[in-house]
Amino acid sequence: MSDQSNVSVTRRIRSSYKQLSEKEKQIADYIIENPGKIIHSTINQVSDDLTVADATVFRFCKRLGFKGYQALKIALASEIVNPIQDIHETISYEDSEVEIVHKVFQSNINALEYTREIQESSSFHKAVEMIVQSKQIHFYGNGGSGVVALDGQHKFMRTGLPSYAHTDTHMQLMTVSQLGESDTVVFISHTGSNKDLMEVVELAKEKGVQTIGITNFAKSPLNKLADVCLYTASQETEFRSEALSSRIAELSLIDALYVNYSIKKEEQSKQALTQIRQAISRKRI
Repeated sequence: MSDQSNVSVTRRIRSSYKQLSEKEKQIADYIIENPGKIIHSTINQVSDDLTVADATVFRFCKRLGFKGYQALKIALASEIVNPIQDIHETISYEDSEVEIVHKVFQSNINALEYTREIQESSSFHKAVEMIVQSKQIHFYGNGGSGVVALDGQHKFMRTGLPSYAHTDTHMQLMTVSQLGESDTVVFISHTGSNKDLMEVVELAKEKGVQTIGITNFAKSPLNKLADVCLYTASQETEFRSEALSSRIAELSLIDALYVNYSIKKEEQSKQALTQIRQAISRKRI
């Protein structure tokens, strides 16, 4: 199949509809008629609704060029965010400051809700377990994603797990060259195709480092290379780029990883947090 990474889910379905089997057409019709329901449903729920096997739904997703059902859900979610609540596009120069505040907040809420809905429990579980088993964790991101990387370090520092963030490609290459199988690197890239960052990912794989990707695109180099990927769902508007509006979702995914780790490493996290609070509250003469 030719590269269809920029082709919508519905267009892919319609273009191949005549070649589909009867069961595949049943799945195709269901997706076209219920796109909002799909992103809130598991593959088991869809197969139960249609009385077909999970494997049939999975093969249908692969036939459309997706890695699996989760990848199709992510693509579909990013497509229907705009029609469902294209809140930013309703902003006008006549809006008051308070009206713009409400619209911006609602847009952020939408991004968080859609990002939450497309998370796959098995992927998130794997990511958490990787971090739990690690001796240290690094966060790598360039440009705007570097801000998210710094936030990751800031959060995980409170858990007692040695945590680092690097936003410069040379520093990323230098540090990852010293890591091994007992370490984890979280790569943050909205597009998942930043060339400089992908070089670091490739080196990390050569070193056997555990890798977690956070990106907005299921069909991207980062998705192919990382051991596990977590996804955001965001929209590009006149006032904010897609990468900018995805940042709050990226921060929330890292926050969720941090809380999960803190629960699993409760005593360690409590001790580290106590030490940090004591250090910050010290009075210096």
